[in-house]
Amino acid sequence: MKRICFFSLLILSYLANAQAKKVTIEKSDYSYVDEEKFPGATVFIGDVIMHHDGAKLTCKKALYYQERNFFKAFGDVVINQGDTIKQTSDYSDYDANTKQALSWGNVVLTDPSMVLKTDTLHFDRINQKLYYKHYATIKDETNVLKSKYGNYYLENKKFTATTRVTVDNPEHNVVSNHLDYYTQYGTAYLYGPSTITNSQNENKIYCERGFYNTKTDISHFVKNAKLFLKERTIEGDSLYYDKNKGFASATKNIKVIDTVQNSIAKGHYAELFDFKDSLFITKRAVAISVFEKDSSYTHGDTLLVTGKAKNRILRAFHNVKIFKSDLQGKCDSLHTNEAIGLTKMYRNPVLWSEKSQITGDTIHLLNNSVTNKLDSLKVLNNSLIVQKDSLGKDDYNQIKGRNMFGKFEKNKLRILLVKGNAESVYYNRDDSGTLETITKEISSNIEFTLVDNEIEQIKYITSPDGTSFPPDKVTDDVVKLKGFIWRDDERPKVMEDIFIKDLSGKPLPKVKKGTAKIKEKPTTKLDSINTKRKVFLMDKLKDQ
Repeated sequence: MKRICFFSLLILSYLANAQAKKVTIEKSDYSYVDEEKFPGATVFIGDVIMHHDGAKLTCKKALYYQERNFFKAFGDVVINQGDTIKQTSDYSDYDANTKQALSWGNVVLTDPSMVLKTDTLHFDRINQKLYYKHYATIKDETNVLKSKYGNYYLENKKFTATTRVTVDNPEHNVVSNHLDYYTQYGTAYLYGPSTITNSQNENKIYCERGFYNTKTDISHFVKNAKLFLKERTIEGDSLYYDKNKGFASATKNIKVIDTVQNSIAKGHYAELFDFKDSLFITKRAVAISVFEKDSSYTHGDTLLVTGKAKNRILRAFHNVKIFKSDLQGKCDSLHTNEAIGLTKMYRNPVLWSEKSQITGDTIHLLNNSVTNKLDSLKVLNNSLIVQKDSLGKDDYNQIKGRNMFGKFEKNKLRILLVKGNAESVYYNRDDSGTLETITKEISSNIEFTLVDNEIEQIKYITSPDGTSFPPDKVTDDVVKLKGFIWRDDERPKVMEDIFIKDLSGKPLPKVKKGTAKIKEKPTTKLDSINTKRKVFLMDKLKDQ
């Protein structure tokens, strides 16, 4: 059986060789046979012209082995295939049976779309494929491509280049270890770690799989994509970038790093308009301000960041929540002007700091633009500060007024001014913690001076009207000021709580590469209140 198979292969090989077209010699200056020096070969000298199956070869000298249908060409070798492919080299071997050519020595191949230069080139005429194994340079109308290994497919004008690949033009430099490049369209498909660097402004793209059009400067990357701009870095599972429009969009596990402001924005979908200094993020969007020992997280259904560095404005819309280890907040919409350090909270805003809760129609927080520490606080219209009494189950110390203005020193609230219709309710306990009286006072304006978060002095702008009640004689209208609501169930206790929507109680889908949770800072017991001094202990409101 083995013999039958062997003879069958011999027959097929013989038939294939029999059907192969023979090389024809058009001309040469002269020829001779030297069996001793060139056994089996005819030597052709001077202006040699040969033809084989649509290809024409010219050279200075050739050895033609008729039985093998094979020849060797020497000196000024030129191979023409049709009217489009031309190759020159110093030497070339050609097997007419397999239609394989091997050329070496200053090899240059041209077709209408590119020029290829290398030292050694293989030409597979059956599959219309060129390949090299020791560096080549390919130049088309747009780019210069270099690589150690490569294949060029003549029919679809496609290069597959591997190992130390570069693609250069006056505007960009591409570095990769594997890419497919189409000379007709100037498009590159990148595989594995790759970078695209803008030669004019040093902007850079990194990816591990993607598409790049060198003519239109439009790119799309789908694995570990990063876009490095002058002031921002954008990361995402998928990234689209149009350099000429300055537009980028990203989806899934997005991270936008502001390298100037030391801030980060995350989400599942983002659009960046670089020329307009505008960034739009949705789907689990969060803006993170990074400090030395802490970070502040701001979430909204939609985040919009506009303006140049040092003058950026952050807008957050709907279901806005803030988390910092010492300060949390919630509102419907938020506006932060980084140039002046002013944050405005709108529509049913609330702030929490340890056991203190601050509410009003609008809340303003002002940071020192130089130190980035909390400088002052404004609570406008229907302002109310509530603090849970540590020793009472449903006891709450309260200060209410039309507006409140607070001043911070060294991250601690130093002065609190209540202006207009000021009211206060506080629980007075003795040194053992026993509740003695509940005091309610009314004045047009009250100013509190605090040291170490304890009231050191109370200044009444007008004479107060106050009454202290025994605990068993007090009524609800005394202990609960108008507008009182304890909203602790809405408070984000850990960072991940900012993504919970209160209406449904269900969190948005989590980012797979989620941020680690920050543990809630434990609260401490309230100190006792000195009745004679009418002290109302205020919990600290630290800087963000």
